[in-house]
Amino acid sequence: MNEAALLIAATLASGTPLAIAGLGLLLNEKAGVLNLGAEGMMLVAAIAGFAAALYTGSDTLAFAAGALAGMAMAALFALLVIGLNTNQYATGLALSLFGAGFSAFVGVDLVGKKLADRAPFEVPLLADIPFFGPALFRQHPMVYLAIAAVAALAWFLYRSRAGLVLRAVGESPESAHALGYPVRTIRFAAVVAGGALCGVAGAFLSVVYAPLWVEGLVAGRGWIALALTTFATWRPARVLLGAYLFGGVTMLQFALQGAGVEVSSQLLSMLPYIATIVVLALISRNPLWIRINMPASLGKPFHPGS
Repeated sequence: MNEAALLIAATLASGTPLAIAGLGLLLNEKAGVLNLGAEGMMLVAAIAGFAAALYTGSDTLAFAAGALAGMAMAALFALLVIGLNTNQYATGLALSLFGAGFSAFVGVDLVGKKLADRAPFEVPLLADIPFFGPALFRQHPMVYLAIAAVAALAWFLYRSRAGLVLRAVGESPESAHALGYPVRTIRFAAVVAGGALCGVAGAFLSVVYAPLWVEGLVAGRGWIALALTTFATWRPARVLLGAYLFGGVTMLQFALQGAGVEVSSQLLSMLPYIATIVVLALISRNPLWIRINMPASLGKPFHPGS
């Protein structure tokens, strides 16, 4: 029973950065912008957050640094695709490659360094409940903030006027522009806000989940977060569920190894990515279902006056 509780706890921790990054990318895509640079943004944010935590000892400053790094990368992307009308797919891939190289370059002196041990986090009283305490209530506060962010984003998108306008921009930017809404400004703001969330996710990996710095620390999670938006059919709650699903698959490899299952460690390490491919393959079998849920203008540039 205790092992099951630890597996659940590890799943929550592993799925949290996927959920936060997935929410950021969902916000981008609801505005009609497809950003393939999540991996690069998370890597730059991870090194920024780790450096801030290493030299200040503050998790708060580390997450702030990660968010700012993610926003800066996202603003660069937005300037190119929204301001200069570059191709969204090519620019996103370039951003991802740039982030990988830049984070490796600036973090070369920090490779292998670890953060000081921190006091364990517990929710008072609830953490002492048998099974549920160790499974659910001994997590970093960011785990609970990620769950709150899902509810907040769902409310914003489906209950607030600003969220409805953002969704209108993602569905039909021409109509939104005709009604007087600044389509490009709204898209820029959505991309930068999404970048901040990707930045927080990257900082979580290097500050809480690891907590250390090695080159390529994000290890493909940016791509999995990108796949999550399609898996979730662009719904915030489903992003969270999908993140925990992939987090559980990631932790399963360690559980199997601990149980003495004689399976190649390389094969077990492939499990999260195999699961991603299988899920996307299953979803793609019903293109009509994707087309109904996907923002109509996703990946399409908007040129006012054209």
